[in-house]
Amino acid sequence: MDLEFLLHSLIPSWTSATILVVFFTYLAIAGSILPGKVVPGVILQDGTRLHYRCNGMLLLLLLVALLEVGAKMNLISLTVISDRGLELLSATFMFSFLVTLYLYAAGCKSSSQSSSLKAHVTGNLISDWWFGVQLNPQFAGIDLKFFFVRAGMMGWLIINLSILAKSFQDGILSCSMILYQLFCTLYILDYFYHEEYMTSTWDIIAERLGFMLVFGDLVWIPFTFSIQGWWLLVNNVEITTAAAIANCFVFLIGYMVFRGANKQKHIFKKNPKAHIWGRPPKVIGGKLLVSGYWGIARHCNYLGDLLLALSFSLPCGISSPIPYFYPIYLLILLIWRERRDEARCAQKYKEIWAEYCRVVPWRIVPYLY
Repeated sequence: MDLEFLLHSLIPSWTSATILVVFFTYLAIAGSILPGKVVPGVILQDGTRLHYRCNGMLLLLLLVALLEVGAKMNLISLTVISDRGLELLSATFMFSFLVTLYLYAAGCKSSSQSSSLKAHVTGNLISDWWFGVQLNPQFAGIDLKFFFVRAGMMGWLIINLSILAKSFQDGILSCSMILYQLFCTLYILDYFYHEEYMTSTWDIIAERLGFMLVFGDLVWIPFTFSIQGWWLLVNNVEITTAAAIANCFVFLIGYMVFRGANKQKHIFKKNPKAHIWGRPPKVIGGKLLVSGYWGIARHCNYLGDLLLALSFSLPCGISSPIPYFYPIYLLILLIWRERRDEARCAQKYKEIWAEYCRVVPWRIVPYLY
């Protein structure tokens, strides 16, 4: 019966489909008309650059306000997502699969020679579908790569808020749930406050848009990053005051490293002469920053990301490995990504990269890895 119930819960309904359609429609329309800072992307190989309207914070706050108003007017239930989590998961997966089939077909037919839309077809169907064939495909004038990652981050918060509403409704709100919700909310709000930094990340500037990114943005981010919240809904965890304080320190240190490293990289790309930690930046070959966090480890931002992921799981205690799926997965992912980044940088920068590796020998964790 449990297996039968699980399989039945995974079947998408018209309700889950409607939720997705309304969510994506809202993001597309409101994201296009709400005011926001227009940020130029990096210069592409053909000399062009995309521009991004960074109004994600306003978009998110308005969405939360509309959901609250809708709940007060009994138009929607705040627990609809937590009540239909599995069917929303399968519906989003199906949507991601169909979208990437469309992206592959449209990309293969593209005759554009621009860096954004030029088709990079290897002939390997699986590889081209997985990694994508176009750098920045668009739909109705919307940059889909930027759109999907925004949708994933907002979806994560909306799922968490529905889980929080469910815990209120069931009378099981705990200190652990509060800490988890607080850390995730601060992280997501910070992401949208610094949304323009996303325009200079590797995913945006280098990765083509295929199933890897679409599935990662729309399914993996919101549904696996919220595993801790789902787990706390059915498991009562009591943590000590000392454990809660230690958890807060892990979050703060992780945030300081993650945000500080990404901010330094973004500022350096915009202004290579801007001071870092009060001093002129040290640069190798005129291109590679070795000041601040980037002089400590070549991917110090990954260390911050891992500490943040750990802080989201620590409120769940240590009775089960399930809440630690996210940090364990992230560790594997970031090591894999770091290896890919290193190979690309070695090919791109050649002897400059070799010198950088000599000056900064640590990959992610100083004195460890």
